[in-house]
Amino acid sequence: MTSALSLPSNSSLTSSWPETPAGADPLPGQLDRWLASRGAELVAVRRHIHAHPELSHHEFETAALVARELKLAGLSPRMLPKGNGVICDIGVGDRVIALRADLDALPLPDTKDVPYRSTVENVTHACGHDVHTTVLLGTGLALAQLAERNELPGRVRLLFQPAEENMPSGAPEVIAAGGLRDVAAIYALHCAPLLPAGLVGVRSGPFTAAADKIEVRVTGRGGHTARPHLTADLVHALGRVVVDVPSLLDRRVDARAGVSMVWGAIHAGDAANTIPGEGTVRGTVRVLNRDAWREVPNLLTELVHSVVAGTGAEVEVKYTRGVPPVVNDRLATAIVAGAAGAALGPERVVEAEISMGGEDFSFYLEQVPGTMIRLGCGIPGSDQKFDIHQSAFDVDERSIGYGVRVMVHTALAALSAGAF
Repeated sequence: MTSALSLPSNSSLTSSWPETPAGADPLPGQLDRWLASRGAELVAVRRHIHAHPELSHHEFETAALVARELKLAGLSPRMLPKGNGVICDIGVGDRVIALRADLDALPLPDTKDVPYRSTVENVTHACGHDVHTTVLLGTGLALAQLAERNELPGRVRLLFQPAEENMPSGAPEVIAAGGLRDVAAIYALHCAPLLPAGLVGVRSGPFTAAADKIEVRVTGRGGHTARPHLTADLVHALGRVVVDVPSLLDRRVDARAGVSMVWGAIHAGDAANTIPGEGTVRGTVRVLNRDAWREVPNLLTELVHSVVAGTGAEVEVKYTRGVPPVVNDRLATAIVAGAAGAALGPERVVEAEISMGGEDFSFYLEQVPGTMIRLGCGIPGSDQKFDIHQSAFDVDERSIGYGVRVMVHTALAALSAGAF
């Protein structure tokens, strides 16, 4: 790998690069040696991306960097129509296994005191997408080594996707650009700071929740708080919506469906002695079960109208679809679990927890089978327990090497499985 981002020779980063874990299976074609020799360069890529983050739909420089590195390896990447994402096939054959990473950062300040701190005000990689991108880039460069020697048993497609953090998100753009054409299965990983580096979490079935938004607007005759009977008391109506609708929803949906409704913003009026003529409340709806997710919008609209009906207020419900739930395919999960065990050692593969967060990887899973896993990136000995979407978020960079090993093993195992 020749990189425009190579570190200076006195860099100490290579000393922290992980050795091949004890009990792990070696990568084919002496890729373990190749990966060890390229560790500093991959860390440099991650740090460059972290220092130069780009928000959703604006990942032009990040995509250009990825395409440049792939071209240097002799591959033929193609840009998405907007130029903010990359698709690249490696190898030949009718059977295609896709691997996906996301490119975008979050609108948060970077509060870390590190050399690779964000140089863009109020933008930072607080969700690990810089790691996801680097892992997939390293995986692609490693697989290119095998393809050059005709040792890759099929075709692997790299999907570097924009706009995972925003709606509309980037996965549908990748799909529209042919990202899933001929794909038999798709795999992805996500940074998990609560897992130490060197561990991965896998789970079959529900993995992350659908994430939608709801806004309820009530209107009516306002007036003096001394005479509420002459008004439609909108604050009272909103209070009923806030309290009653979630509790009624719990009784109308199977508890096993994993439905969570939480209000996040409410506004009505400004004066203590005046009943306003308009008010709004906004919140999120998260659902783990696909069937329940499809039913929830109509059900919530019905519940809101029934709760407000007796107040005299007029009500409007705006329900906005976000992303579907990520439901990991059973066979794809079994393949990645076995591959991760081979890559890191079986004792380093643990059961992942279900998250009520949203992930637009779900759009791919609506089209083809696949699975997402959690990549441990927790920093050992740190006094601060990081979580994603925090301004001070950082990772143990050894997770990059572990992630590359896992994804290379996964691609090879999925190509050889022949079950999809």
